[in-house]
Amino acid sequence: MLVVNNPLPLREQIGQWRREGRAIAFVPTMGNLHQGHLTLVDEARRHGEKVVVSIFVNPMQFDKAEDLANYPRTLEQDCAALEAAGVDLVFTPTPEIMYPEGLASQTFVEVPGISSLLEGALRPGHFRGVSTVVTKLFNLVQPDVACFGQKDYQQLALIRKMVADMAMPIAIVGVPTVRAEDGLALSSRNGYLTAEERAIAPELARTMHWIAGQIAGGNRDLAALVATASARLDEAGFRTDAIDIVDADTLEAASAASQRLVILMAAFLGKARLIDNCVAPLTHP
Repeated sequence: MLVVNNPLPLREQIGQWRREGRAIAFVPTMGNLHQGHLTLVDEARRHGEKVVVSIFVNPMQFDKAEDLANYPRTLEQDCAALEAAGVDLVFTPTPEIMYPEGLASQTFVEVPGISSLLEGALRPGHFRGVSTVVTKLFNLVQPDVACFGQKDYQQLALIRKMVADMAMPIAIVGVPTVRAEDGLALSSRNGYLTAEERAIAPELARTMHWIAGQIAGGNRDLAALVATASARLDEAGFRTDAIDIVDADTLEAASAASQRLVILMAAFLGKARLIDNCVAPLTHP
C-alpha cells in the first residue's frame, strides 16, 4: 500500500493506473477510522480495481476551533487498518498542502439551497467546507466511483447534487449506516462518550425508529412526533439539538407529493454530538 501526502506522487500513480485502464474507487475520510469506514472500503473494492482512501481533517468544515483541535488523529492505526483491508493508496495531505494560501483566499464551492438547510442552518459554512474539499479531492484522485456513508444523509445528498450540477464523471455510491449490536450508528464521535453515556446512546436510534413506526402507522402530525421524540431524548439524558422530518428527496418540508420522508436526528450526549437518520416510505390512499 502506498502512502503519499503530496499531490505529485498521487497524480503520478493515478496516471499510471489510468494508462493501464484500471477503474479507481475513492473513499474520502477524516481518519480515526472504525468499521463503518472499512465497510465503505469494502464497497469501493466492489466497484474499482484500485482503491484510494484520503485521510484529511478538513479545517474548512469546522465551525468551532476547539472541535478541529480536539478531533482525534490516529494516522498510524488508520493506515494499518486500511492496508489490512486491501487499500492500494492512502493520501494524507496537510492543511498547508490542501490550502497553500490559507483558507481566507481559497476558492470555494457552494451547493445552493441544500447547504443552508437543516444541518447547514445549524452549522453555517460547514457544507461549503465539505463541497470544496471533496471537489478538490475529486480533482486530485479523479475516481470513477466514490463511496459515502448514508449516516451523513444531507452530506450524501449534497455530494450527489454537486456532482450532477458540475457534470463530474463520477458515480456516487451511498453505503448503509453500520451499527453496533445495540443499534448505535458507528461514528468517530462515539469515542467521546463515557461508559455511562455509551449505555444511553442507543436511545437515539430507538427514538428515531419509534418515529418511523408512527409514520408507517399513518401518523402525519410531524410536529407532535418531533416534540414527543425531543422530550423522550431529553428525559434519557440527551440534549436534543434538532429532529427534522422532511422530504427524503428534496430535504424540504414534506408535502402531499412526498413519496418518502427522512427522519434526521441530532442530539448532544456529554461532549459528543450524535447524528442518525432513517427513511420512512409513505403510503398514499
